[in-house]
Amino acid sequence: MNTYLTQRASSESVVRSFMGRTYSWMTAGLVLTAVIAYLTGHNENTLAWAGQNVLLLFIAQFGVVMFLSFAIQRISSMVAGVLFMAYAALTGLTFSLILQRYTGSDVTAAFLSSAGTFGVMSAYGYFTKRNLSAWGNFLMFALIGLVIAMLVNLFVASGPLSLVISGIGVLLFAALTAYDTNKLRQIALTGMDGELAEKTAVFGALQLYLDFINMFLFLLRLFGAGGSSRN
Repeated sequence: MNTYLTQRASSESVVRSFMGRTYSWMTAGLVLTAVIAYLTGHNENTLAWAGQNVLLLFIAQFGVVMFLSFAIQRISSMVAGVLFMAYAALTGLTFSLILQRYTGSDVTAAFLSSAGTFGVMSAYGYFTKRNLSAWGNFLMFALIGLVIAMLVNLFVASGPLSLVISGIGVLLFAALTAYDTNKLRQIALTGMDGELAEKTAVFGALQLYLDFINMFLFLLRLFGAGGSSRN
């Protein structure tokens, strides 16, 4: 019995350490994104450059995510960390353009709502006794459906459909937050240390970062739809 309790305590310590590093990386990424977005938004030359190269920025963001997804096992934790922070900086540049359309109150409300929802759902994913891996296929198909709906709405430009898409997006990425947190906890329980643990923490931070950022964007659209967004 004492051996079991000792092993359990050791496992929980490993999980806490791993999740702590994951949340630390995620927080660092969010802070960098916010700083870059703020500085760019208050510098006309940099903002103009970002506007002229927005397609290039989106391609670079997509490329970094794809590279990390497929090469995480072959690169060092240092390279993974640098690439994650580069992605966060690129996101800050694109955010500087997006945030120009919204008021400060919209941004603040969306951020606080995102932070609260993320905290609750991540806590659920961490502390629940259930293994949420069964959610995986459903969430993947839901994400594909959401992307298709967004592409369709680019052509029909329906306001009501945009609100529905935003509402579904918030719910989907809230669920993904719980799912990804739970998945990371299950991975940590298998026992990792050193280089592998750090690389996995960085990649896990990227997943949670994307959950938060997307939830924030959908909430921002909902708050902006209230009529306070800038023209």
